[in-house]
Amino acid sequence: MGGRSLRLGRRNVDGLILALVLPVMLMVVFVYLFGGAIQTGTEYVTYVVPGIMLLCVSFGSSMTAVSVANDLAGGIVDRLRSLDVGGAAILAGHVTASVARNALSSVLVFGVAYLLGFRPQADGWQWLAAAGILLLVIAAVSWFAAALGMLARSPEAASGYTFFITFLPYASSAFVPIDTMPSWLRGFAGSQPVTPITESLRGLLLDQPVGDAPWRAAAWCAGILLVSIVAAAVLFRARTRG
Repeated sequence: MGGRSLRLGRRNVDGLILALVLPVMLMVVFVYLFGGAIQTGTEYVTYVVPGIMLLCVSFGSSMTAVSVANDLAGGIVDRLRSLDVGGAAILAGHVTASVARNALSSVLVFGVAYLLGFRPQADGWQWLAAAGILLLVIAAVSWFAAALGMLARSPEAASGYTFFITFLPYASSAFVPIDTMPSWLRGFAGSQPVTPITESLRGLLLDQPVGDAPWRAAAWCAGILLVSIVAAAVLFRARTRG
């Protein structure tokens, strides 16, 4: 099922181009168009890399939700079930392809950021911790997108449902410090999951103190992952009953 989803992704030329070009365009836009106007106490390319990675993951979630919705709308799920392929395998295939796409996108972000001046200071353990958190984030978001794809009644609706995932990085410390935001927004920005994830990645990559941010990030991701897997399973049974 994972191989099938990857092959379908390769045939989706528009989506493939978006997945490869988007990281480059986002880095250029944020660093060169916005970076000069945003004061973070450091080079903006150094500050913004974790946020760009998470934004690419959120955009990639749209492809996952749409792929799941397409399978439901096209009747392929019923055909696979007639071949004794379980729902867990079908959904896990989409998630596997999503993790692979987003991992490639993250590598591209690092590559472009390095060309623009980003110089990480992490040691071996910090690299491993940052990679572990990033993969946990990708898995959680991918399963959440799969659940949204099961919930949506059409591929178009599935794409729209993922807007909230795309919005979250903007209302966090991913692109600007929280203390520069209006007072009414700071509470939400500091409490939502993207902020500890961003601060964990940024601190680990730059060899800076991270406090309890990695544990809060891991707790958020584990909770989202568990809820999403259960929701996807329940929705799959409800949508394919009979």
